Amino acid sequence: MEIALKNLDREAYEELLTISETHFVDLKSTEILPAKLTRTISAFANTGGGEIYVGIEEMEGADGKERIWNGFSDQEAANPIFQMLEQLNPLGNNYAAEFISSHDAPGILLHLTIFKTADIVFATEGKAYVRRNAQNLPVTNDQALERLRYDKGVKSFEDEVVNIEKKEVDNSNTIIEFLLDTIPTSEPAIWLEKQRILIDNKPTVAAVLLYSDNPQAVLPKRSAVKILRYQTKHDAERDFLVFDPITVEGPLYELIYAAVDRVKEIIEGMEKIGPSGMEKIIYPEEALHELLTNSVLHRDYNVAADVQVRIFDNRVEIESPGRLPGHVTVQNISKTQFARNPKVVRLINKFKNPPNKDVGEGINTAFESMGKLRLKEPSIEELDDSVLVTLRHESLGSPEQIVLEYLKNEKEITNAIARDLTGIKSENSMKQVFYRLRERGQLEQSPKVAGKKPSWRKPE
Repeated sequence: MEIALKNLDREAYEELLTISETHFVDLKSTEILPAKLTRTISAFANTGGGEIYVGIEEMEGADGKERIWNGFSDQEAANPIFQMLEQLNPLGNNYAAEFISSHDAPGILLHLTIFKTADIVFATEGKAYVRRNAQNLPVTNDQALERLRYDKGVKSFEDEVVNIEKKEVDNSNTIIEFLLDTIPTSEPAIWLEKQRILIDNKPTVAAVLLYSDNPQAVLPKRSAVKILRYQTKHDAERDFLVFDPITVEGPLYELIYAAVDRVKEIIEGMEKIGPSGMEKIIYPEEALHELLTNSVLHRDYNVAADVQVRIFDNRVEIESPGRLPGHVTVQNISKTQFARNPKVVRLINKFKNPPNKDVGEGINTAFESMGKLRLKEPSIEELDDSVLVTLRHESLGSPEQIVLEYLKNEKEITNAIARDLTGIKSENSMKQVFYRLRERGQLEQSPKVAGKKPSWRKPE
């Protein structure tokens, strides 16, 4: 295949030489053996993807380590790497390549972008690697490899058979009510067997989650939703808990709706400072519903932890156990689909008024509904063993707009009030907003009064 060649100007060249090695970036010498390079490729493909620059070296200098651009003599010199890429299964076409040159440095760099793969990619030595911060860590034993299979969605815990009596799922109120509503002529055991969630008269995890009246008794610590309310804008600390954590339980269908209702009820009892004084906090119910539904349906049930919803004074955090599955990343999550628990997703959709009405559209719906209320998009972060989604009580308006809007109804505004309104954490950063408005002639400092905090107002 033909590989593009990009030439960098002086500024871009200098920026590239100062790039940091991170969870998503690695730098390699052209002298690296292709087999050794496969460790980094395996790590990126098995985690969240990443970029490799081949041709940048770190050398010991008088002032410590320094970066040196030492590229390939020509494009053909990189052929062994491309031969290795073609042989590395199942990498396939899950990578992009370009060459980079600069008038300020010798030779050309090879820039590889490795995308997260749906399957596990092994280095040529036979080991799988994962990326943690700026390190490639080997998956050292069968248990860790099994964990990686669950992480990537190659294997789903929903298919594990649970060693309990089948009556837990074929004689429950949940399955009887469900079948009466949807398929009144079917017998529970026969229907469950057809769906491949009753195997040799033993229910699978999916069957328990969906049709047991009390899944939490069978699958403790991994099938409930915990709701915590912290009266702070900072980190979650027990001292700031408003009440004891609330645990919502039940089969998945009931669990999702009950959890959304409880979270909504708590949020509606909160207030924040707004342009016209204290205002009720409002999140679109669609956003809460879709994000909580996703956290329950797409979590990794092999992880012994409940979904957590943490409600702070300035945000709501929804933490779902397990990393993003398959080829899904934080960057492509709104544009791609991959169900870690396909049976759970498909079968809950058969309930009347299913929580996942538009299968695969939940994240987009949440983003759109936040936008309609002029609130910032939810932020999504992949942690070591979970996915964290954060909804903030912050307007899409610029800090300057928010300050001026507040002063339509109030005479003055302090730094603390402005930080509350805008979501800006730093006092100095907020001062810069005031200074910009002062330079435009839209704001002036209020006369100082002893014992009163400094404030700003519209020019008189």
